[in-house]
Amino acid sequence: MKIINFSETNSILNQYVSEIRNVEVQKDRMRFRRNIERIGEIMAYEMSKEFDYSTKNIQTPLGISSINTPDNQLVISTILRAGLPFHQGFLRYFDNAENAFVSAYRKYKDALKFDIHIEYIASPRIDGKTLIITDPMLATGGSMELSYGAMLTKGVPSEIHVASIIASQQAVDHIQKIFPYENTTIWCAAIDPEINDHSYIVPGLGDAGDLAYGEKE
Repeated sequence: MKIINFSETNSILNQYVSEIRNVEVQKDRMRFRRNIERIGEIMAYEMSKEFDYSTKNIQTPLGISSINTPDNQLVISTILRAGLPFHQGFLRYFDNAENAFVSAYRKYKDALKFDIHIEYIASPRIDGKTLIITDPMLATGGSMELSYGAMLTKGVPSEIHVASIIASQQAVDHIQKIFPYENTTIWCAAIDPEINDHSYIVPGLGDAGDLAYGEKE
């Protein structure tokens, strides 16, 4: 299984990550959402380098141009609600992709204990396709595991790309155990060392859904 950690290399992506982490910049929800989208766009570009390509002959007004373009049938699956701007970033580049949406939420038993519940899935068939599962924050990996299980009710993909902005090392380790080893790639803008007692990533950035769309009750 390949793990791509963008924080290990210098690029403009690091600037957008620094801004979504910054408590002062976070006050601007529109800027927060746009930075999430930008990170998705950059990841989509980098991910596209891993796809299968073939040469197509394109008719121009003056002749024929031979161009290598991707052959992958893409399905972008997103965990609601925090994943929506991240999803949009990928969709801006993979504009012909099919789309899937899964709802996953924490149902708390008390202040520290919770179960993760899946209530909704809308997805095309994914048999033999390239599945991209996006979730901006991977804390424990539990939501990603359940969302992947829900997606498997729609078929078996040929390859899987797990895309996250900030993941904990615990979540990365968990995904490595749960997902198919040979055909899964994990893409992260940053991998943080730990989660706290409330299962939030440290240093992380807080609650991505609340920062993007406002606090929930």
